Parts: sequence; C-alpha cells; structure tokens
Amino acid sequence: MAAAAEEQMQQLRSKATELLLREEWEESIQLYSHLINICQDQISNTHHQDSNNPDPDHLSKLHKSLCLSFSNRAEARSKLQDFTQALKDCDQALQIEATHFKTLLCKGKILLSLNRYSNALDCFKAALSDPQGNGNLEIVNGYLEKCKKLEFQSRTGSFDLSDWVLNGFRGKPPELAEFIGPVLVKRSEISGRGLFAAKNIDAGTLVLVTKAIAIERGILGGHDSGENAQLVMWKNFIDKVKEVVTKCQRTQLLVSMLSTGENEEELEVPDMGLFRPEIEKNGNGFSEKLDMDKILSILDVNSLVEEAVSAKVLGKNSDFYGVGLWLLASFINHSCNPNARRLHVGDYVIVHASRDIKAGEEITFMYFDTLFPLDKRVEMSKSWGFNCRCKRCKFEDGVCSKQELREIEIGLEKGADVGGAVYRLEEGIRRWAVRGKEKGYLRASFWAAYSAVYSSDRSIKRWGRRIPAMEAVVDSVVEVVGSDERVLKMVVEGLKKNGGIVEFERAMKLGRGFYGKVVKKQAMRNLLELGIQDQSY
Repeated sequence: MAAAAEEQMQQLRSKATELLLREEWEESIQLYSHLINICQDQISNTHHQDSNNPDPDHLSKLHKSLCLSFSNRAEARSKLQDFTQALKDCDQALQIEATHFKTLLCKGKILLSLNRYSNALDCFKAALSDPQGNGNLEIVNGYLEKCKKLEFQSRTGSFDLSDWVLNGFRGKPPELAEFIGPVLVKRSEISGRGLFAAKNIDAGTLVLVTKAIAIERGILGGHDSGENAQLVMWKNFIDKVKEVVTKCQRTQLLVSMLSTGENEEELEVPDMGLFRPEIEKNGNGFSEKLDMDKILSILDVNSLVEEAVSAKVLGKNSDFYGVGLWLLASFINHSCNPNARRLHVGDYVIVHASRDIKAGEEITFMYFDTLFPLDKRVEMSKSWGFNCRCKRCKFEDGVCSKQELREIEIGLEKGADVGGAVYRLEEGIRRWAVRGKEKGYLRASFWAAYSAVYSSDRSIKRWGRRIPAMEAVVDSVVEVVGSDERVLKMVVEGLKKNGGIVEFERAMKLGRGFYGKVVKKQAMRNLLELGIQDQSY
C-alpha cells in the first residue's frame, strides 16, 4: 500500500511540475492540492500506524514533499494574482521548514507585489542565509536592492523619474512604491468625504502615489467606433475589478467603502491605516457578499480617465484612452479653486500639490476646465451631476458686478477686441475693490482673453501699458487654480523669446506645480522643451 501511494505521489509530482513549467497555473494548482492531501494523509497514517516507532526517514521525505508542494502551489497562485491564498501556502511550507529557500523567495516576491516592503525585505534576508540559495545570490540581492529602493520611496515620498524622462520614455516605466503623504480622509463641505492636508504642503510636493486596482486601455476610433470601443473597454474594466475583489478580501473591503453617489452623509470615514499596505489589515472578517450592482455604482462614480484636464500621462500610455480605479485618489473632490494635479506613470497615479496647500485645507482636483466664466462652469458641473459650491463659485455668484462681467463675456463671444475686454475687466477689478485671491478668480475666468493679449505683439503694443504685466496675472491665476498647462505654455513661450534667470525660475516653479517634484532640473527642461535654451539659467 505504501509503495503504491509513493508511486502515485511521484507521478503527481512529475505531472504538477510539468504543468508549472508550462505555466498552466490552474491545472498545476489542482494537482498540487491533490498531492498535498495525499502527503497529509500519509503523514497522519504513519503517525497512527507506527505511533511507537515511526520511520524518521520516511516522515522526513513526506514533510519535504509537502513543503515543496505548498511552495509550488503558492507560486502558481501568485501567478494568478491570488496573493491571499498564496501567502497561506507559503506560511504552511515555512511551518514545515522555516528556512526553505524557494518559499522565502516566493513569499518575498508576493509581499513585494503587495507593497509590504519591510516584510519582503525580511524574507529576502532570510533567503540569503539559507545555503540552498548559494547559486541564486545575484537574484536575491537584486530583490533586496529593489526592496530597499521602494521602501525608501514609500517612507520619504522621494521619487526620481529623471533618467526615464531624459531617455525619451523608452522601455518600461520605472517601478514606483505606494506612498501616502500627510493626508487624511474627513467629512467635506464640498461633498460627502474628502482628502485633507494634515500639514502645509508646498507646490509640487507629492501627496500620494498609488497603483490602480484595475485599469483598461485602448485606442478609440471615430464617433461610432469610439463609442463601441469605450463600451467594450468598460466591460473589460468591470471584469478586471470583479476578479480582483473576488480574490482579495482587503481590496473588496476598500472598494466597498467608496461612494455610490447616494447617501453621502451616512458614509463611514475610513481609518487611513486601511490604505497603508505595511499595516496588516487584510480584510479578514469582512463577510459582505459581493454586490455587483453596488460595484457598478462605485465604478461609475469613482473611476478616473487617465487623459483628463487635471492629469498628464507620461510615456507610451499617452497614446491610449485609459480608465482605472485608484482607491485613495477616489476621495478627492472637485473645486474650481483646485490645488492638486495628477501624473500617470504606468499603472500608477502620482497626486501632487499644484499650488501651496495649507494644513487643514481640502485637496481638490478640477473635474472639468475651470478657466471659464461662472455660467460655463455651472453648465459643466451639471453635466457631471453636481452643483459646485466652492469659494470661487460663491464669490463670482455674489459679485456685485455680475452684469458687467456677463457683458464682457458676451462681447468676447461676439469677437470684441480681447485687449479692450481685459482692460475693462481690470478697470472693474479696481473699481469694485476686488482684493487678493478674488482677483485671481476673475482673471482665471477670463484666462482665454488674457492669453490672447499676451501672445499677440500687436495687442501688447496697444494695451501693454494699460493692463498688468503677464507675470502678475500668471501669479494670481496660479494662486487660485494651481499650475495649468496653458499658463505654463505661455510662460515657457515668453521665456524662449526673451527670458532671463527670473523668467526661467518662474517656468521651473510652474513646471514643478504641473508635473510634481519627480525630476531633476535637466529632466524638467526636457519636459518643458527648454533643452536648447541657454544653459546659463
């Protein structure tokens, strides 16, 4: 009987290993599960039948076979992204042999995929001390270095994409760590819950870096084919989200906390610890049944399109239409007075301050273009399904000169001279005693007119002495809407024509607000297309 069982186990081992090498993960998992059951039965029978004097060699052989089976099943499960079950298999194997090299390496890689860098580091260090790993020292040291780099990024928020940018975005995007800066989720006056700064954050400083739970990309054609392609992408995206939440209770728990767009005030404010990968809150005990109707509502409200007015896509993905779900970024509300932007690198989103943010201030994106007058923004907010109640909208709605502003707007629509319109607005600002940020609100609403004036030598010649200098207007607009690509472009064009050190520093500061502090000076030059400029500034 024992010989027959041994032969059966040998056949299963060979077949399972063959399937593993052929990357037939599901089939290999089934065979390893069968092998594990036989091993466990054999161990139990050996103890039962030979309770007084079990054969130590036979038991040792069975335990080694069981350990390797758990380890190989863990590897197959990890390839299917079933990390929860894969980690359980690793732990089972390590209970049998605490220094099993293959298992330590597998567990380290899984923990690295889950962004649990410190835990992964411990596994790789333990693997290095195992004599079995002598032939794989280079591989393990590679993982150790990667872990140290990602752990440093995660702890400090210090990321550098300079080499990738200077290399023309060739090759794969750099691997990034998950990072959560000084932020917390709180009740928002804007809508439901929001993300807030826990301390002062300078323009360009990173707020968070996080990988998409799921993402789908494609190329959109003409109107009809584009709509069909979008529908297919949306279906694929939903399937990907469903697969992820089905496999991981922790992810299902976090996704279920997002808004469905209803009963916003009743939603729980989550503990920030839930979003930190290093904190082992894996969703155990979360027993809510997967509700696809709720998931669909959550995706409808919280999904982000990569190419958006508050976003910039770097690298080859800029050629595609992409939609994804990034958990913590989903808590960021809209404001026409935004203070944050996002940068998409691979499957990661990097959220950074686009202007200085004060402690306690809510972190906000613009969901639609805010360089428009109030009535246009009201129309756009309605198309998004909400009414914006930010400080800027409240100010412009209550301004005493509302009728005159509307006349300026209508005049511009009918082709009135942009210089005259800007002059009239600036005279109004002076008459109405508009001060501080409120100047920026009005200038941002008529940015298109200001931009047309400053971009035209003819208009500058006629109106230049009667309207504020471009730098003053740029600074006041950026103060209220953060760095914007159109504002940045105008500053860069001015710098190329007749810039000096002061103008260069203004462009670089705006560049940091637009792209975030993720590159060194020369790489920022490349992003701003200033590579051919005088290197003296």
